[in-house]
Parts: sequence; structure tokens; C-alpha cells
Amino acid sequence: MATFTPCFQEYLHKITVDNREKFDCFSALLVEFNRKYNLTSITEAREIVYKHFLDSVIGEKLLTEGARVLEVGSGAGFPSIPLMIVREDLRFTLVESTGKKCDFLRIALQKLGLKAEVVNGRAEELARQDFRERFDVSLARAVAQLNTLAEYCLPFVKVGGYMLAYKGEGAEELQQAKRALSLLGGGKAEHFSYELPEGFGARSLIRIEKVSPTPARYPRGQGRERRDPL
Repeated sequence: MATFTPCFQEYLHKITVDNREKFDCFSALLVEFNRKYNLTSITEAREIVYKHFLDSVIGEKLLTEGARVLEVGSGAGFPSIPLMIVREDLRFTLVESTGKKCDFLRIALQKLGLKAEVVNGRAEELARQDFRERFDVSLARAVAQLNTLAEYCLPFVKVGGYMLAYKGEGAEELQQAKRALSLLGGGKAEHFSYELPEGFGARSLIRIEKVSPTPARYPRGQGRERRDPL
């Protein structure tokens, strides 16, 4: 496990100064639509900045220039929308199974002047169809345990690309996922840990290389990824 020391002040400057108008707009949209769509339990302005915005943009250093990125379980748009605000070179496809959340994502993208494809569907079905192994990066935040998440994410990734998981502490999950990663075409795994400032908690990023094609039988579908993790 590598200790990851992001320049928090640099990122906070990007959020509160360089791109303040867009981040303020996104924050207001979250609070407004949360009443109808139950998007997040975090609605206090300072917590949104640190726990959602700052935590999301920290991963941008691990994303290659011009990457085509698919996000699994986009929800309210974390980390994708903050990443799009600070990295205009990234090309995003957002996968979300809940229709109302897809509605919110489309509204937020339109209001913020951002471009991304929003797909209302289940990752385990889309990964067996046209989206299979088409992306440089697949990422997710707060979706599932890593062994389950890898079965959702790695089938979308080209050989030579990688998946990126936003986690809490993550070390134990990475140990438990070793068999799954091997079965799914994963290779080298890097675990970067950090502490959000102002006591907002321990976090980590796990980056897993895709070194061989995912066997056709994965993802298994019908909820088996969660019920019986690899």
C-alpha cells in the first residue's frame, strides 16, 4: 500500500476558486433534487465540498490524458461530474440503473455545460453487450465490495487499461479480491491511501491494470456478482 499525499490546497482552489461557479451550481442542484430523488445523505455545504467534491477530484492524477472513461453506478454523479469539471479532456459514459438518477444526471450535465453519455441500464448486462472492453478506464465510488466491483468494472476495460475504485480504507477488500482479479483479467493492483483534511476521514484509491481479456462468462449477471462474489 502506498501513502498518497494529494495537494489538497490545490484541489480546494480548483473547487472554490477556479471552478467555483460550476461547483456551486452542482451543490445547489444536489440539494434541490435530493428532496425528490434521494441522491445523498450529505447535504451540508462544507461536507459536500470535502466528502463529495474534494474526494472525487483527487483521483484525476491517476487518469491518463484523453481517457475514455465509463463510470459504474453513477448515482448523483460522483466522482464523474467533479472530474469532468476539472478535466475537460476526459470522455465519460455514465451507467446508472435507476431512471430518476439518470434524469438528475442529464439535468446536471445540461446546467453545468458538460458533455457525457448517460446510460440507464445495469452494468452486468451492458458489459456483455456493445460496451465490452471499449474503455480505457472504468471507475466507481461506493458501489460494492471490490471482488464484486471488479466483476462489474473490468469487463468494460480494454487490455492495457485499468479500473479505478474509490474506497474507504480498502486494504482488506483488496486482499479478498485477489482471486476475482486474476479470473477477470486483472493484473497489478496499486492501493493509494490518504486522509481527507479537517477530519473528514480515511480514503483510498485502488487502481487495477487490465492485462488479459475477461472470459466471456463474466459478468455472470442475475445478481450473482453480489450474492456469490468470486
